[in-house]
Amino acid sequence: MQEYWKTLLLPNPISTQEIQLPLLEEKGISLAVRRLDQVHDLVSGNKFYKLKYNMEEAKKKGFSTLLTFGGAFSNHIHATAAAARLEGFKSIGIIRGEEIISLNPTLSFAKSEGMQLEFISREDYRKKSCDSFVEKLKEKFGDFYLIPEGGTNALAIAGTKEILSEVDSYYSHITCSIGTGGTFAGLAESIHSDQNLLGFSSLKGDFIHSEINNLLLENQIYPKGKYSIFDNYHFGGYGKSDSKLFDFMQWFYAQTQIPLDPIYTGKMMFGIFDLVRKDFFQKGSSILAIHSGGLQGIAGFNQRMGTKLPV
Repeated sequence: MQEYWKTLLLPNPISTQEIQLPLLEEKGISLAVRRLDQVHDLVSGNKFYKLKYNMEEAKKKGFSTLLTFGGAFSNHIHATAAAARLEGFKSIGIIRGEEIISLNPTLSFAKSEGMQLEFISREDYRKKSCDSFVEKLKEKFGDFYLIPEGGTNALAIAGTKEILSEVDSYYSHITCSIGTGGTFAGLAESIHSDQNLLGFSSLKGDFIHSEINNLLLENQIYPKGKYSIFDNYHFGGYGKSDSKLFDFMQWFYAQTQIPLDPIYTGKMMFGIFDLVRKDFFQKGSSILAIHSGGLQGIAGFNQRMGTKLPV
């Protein structure tokens, strides 16, 4: 890690919180939560790891501007805006959907951090990976360092690989949420031969299996351990949720004082407990659940949905 990142984006100490609950004791299973939501006050969760080497590369190549993509409540937009300001970059956020008069908390924060927000139609947004579309953006904004939606690329995976350390070889199972797959890929590269990596997709559809397999192949990642992806805990799809999920999140917070978000970590933790009840895990299993952050979006979610989820 370069010195500039150490001085400007020094990570906070990260705790691993043991969960003590009757169900876990009854099943003979241990569960711990790696609190990446506490890794940095502004650049939270897995986004810290995804952005780390991308920021380093942008500085190394002499770029002064970062450009990236995201939805109106994007954790990635929030984190990139903060990281860019702290590292002395200008930032541009290409936002999916029409501009709204009153910005939600995520976009208000990004704007306050100096990010230039550019709203485009969903039709145009689907072209974000096309070279011709990127060239048009360069014609409009000048040269920039491009970070893909969600931050996932080879440099992001190099960062998320560092989430686990040698002391984590104790755990039989590592779990994480899946969006663009960068965190899952980094974990897949670092698990040991006797470990199992479980990914909980926040997206509806079984396409996620081939997407993850392709991501691993593209980055020449051949996991030493086993990995599985669950695509049945999405609660209707990306950004979708229901009262059953909300009730679980409220219960989990009351028991542990750990807030979860309804897009990623809430669904993952719901899935873990459902699998525990169904005896998916053998007695004696030890689970490390990666809390990938995303708590910044709760304020906007509560505002939009009328919920009172804890932060």
